[in-house]
Order: sequence, then structure tokens, then C-alpha cells
Amino acid sequence: MVEVTELLRARPPEGPFPEFDVERVPPTPGELFLRWLECAVRAGVRVPQAMTLSTADSRGRPSSRMMLLRDLDVAGAGWVFATSSASRKGRELALNPWAALSSYWAEQARQVRVSGRVEAAPTEVSAQEFRRRAEGGRLSALTGQQSAPLSGLGEFDAAAERARALLERHPEAVAPHYTRYTLRAEEVEFWQGDAGWRHVRLRYALSGGRWERQLLWP
Repeated sequence: MVEVTELLRARPPEGPFPEFDVERVPPTPGELFLRWLECAVRAGVRVPQAMTLSTADSRGRPSSRMMLLRDLDVAGAGWVFATSSASRKGRELALNPWAALSSYWAEQARQVRVSGRVEAAPTEVSAQEFRRRAEGGRLSALTGQQSAPLSGLGEFDAAAERARALLERHPEAVAPHYTRYTLRAEEVEFWQGDAGWRHVRLRYALSGGRWERQLLWP
């Protein structure tokens, strides 16, 4: 039997990795995140828009899941994602709007952690975004009820057929609970790994309407 500890044994990062000059970073975290995202895209990182979103219920019990970054408000430090407001994360955000997300680009040994308050867009803004989505994404959102119990895959297939028929009849149809959310950052932390273990960690924290930067021990 394979020893789990052997499977989990830390392996040193190999590199080479991008440089991170903390003396030349922009004044706001949105600008730096965009730079890193563009770098990840140019380097061919797989699914660079993937991120983990963590929410908590009214009792503080957390839950996490992978999401896709839909947009970035660079000036307003807003990370945009979309989901059903009736899903677990949607219900938790309605009770507790504070959340955190993280992006990780393993090929570049880079991680970004963001925390702040989440706000929901007006219904029409969410609807406009939904209509711009690819057909597959709209079909997925129109199929069934996210996070609700499912009796079997046959039920899923039947719901998918109904969703496809609905879109054929009404191409402008919008999933009932589809919502565009924006996490307004109050703290953003950038972590750059190093093959020699000289990792660099930089935090932006919002204070009095201004972003303050601080190096942290990795």
C-alpha cells in the first residue's frame, strides 16, 4: 500500500519562476493582479481564471468551491463571479456577505488571496451578463436547481433536455436566480514562490480609503 505521507511529501518548486520586484509594484492590488493574470495567460497556464471562493453561514461554518473569475474591476478592487443566489454559496452570502477567494498558478508558483465584502448586482445587470454567456454555460445554469438534491442522472438528463428546448424557444431566457457578484477587496495578498525557498509575500490592506503595502514573512 502506498504511504499517504509519501504521496503528500513536499516537493521543492523547480522553476524558473517570474521575478517579483516589490519595489516596483503598482499602488493598487487590482493593477498587480491584472499584471499577474496577463502573465499567466501569456505563459499558457491552464484555466488561469479559476479561483477558490470561500463563504460562511450565519454560524461561521465555512464552505469552499472552485469558481471562474468573470471580470475584474481594477480601479475598484472588485473580483467578479456569478452563480445562483439559491445555491449554498448564494444563500450564505445573503446571510453573511464577507468572503474570501484565492487564485493559484502552480506553473508560476504564484498565489493571490483576496478578502472583503460581496455585493450582488441589480437583476438586469445579471441578466445582461447571462445572455452574453456561451450556450453551454446558459444551458448548465438553466438545468435543474443548483445544490438541490438529485434523484439520479436520468433526472439531470431530462432537465437538460427541457433547458435546451427552452433556449430554442426563448433564446433570451435567463436562469431565475442567476446573479453577478462582486467581491470588494479590503485585503489582498500576493505570494511568489522561489526555487530556493526565498518566497516573497506582499499584502495590500485598505485603510482610510488608501491602500497600504506591507511585506510579510512567508
